[in-house]
Amino acid sequence: MQNYSYQTRGVCAKKVDFDIEDGKLHNVKFTGGCPGNTVAVGKLLEGMDAEKAVAILKGNDCNGKGTSCADQLAIAVEQALAN
Repeated sequence: MQNYSYQTRGVCAKKVDFDIEDGKLHNVKFTGGCPGNTVAVGKLLEGMDAEKAVAILKGNDCNGKGTSCADQLAIAVEQALAN
């Protein structure tokens, strides 16, 4: 299992940590942000195909910020998959 940590930009959450094993997301945890939403996102994504998660989350906007915690996670996962 490979562990990743990503410093977010432009959102309330300061960081997101996650694991990828066999192309699947595990243990998604945000530091900061809205706990009700970020914990729910982590639960919903547990075991999901990482590429599918990127397709679902990428481009989601929070209140006109041009990004969101979910979008920042998608960016992080996309970068992790590219390495």
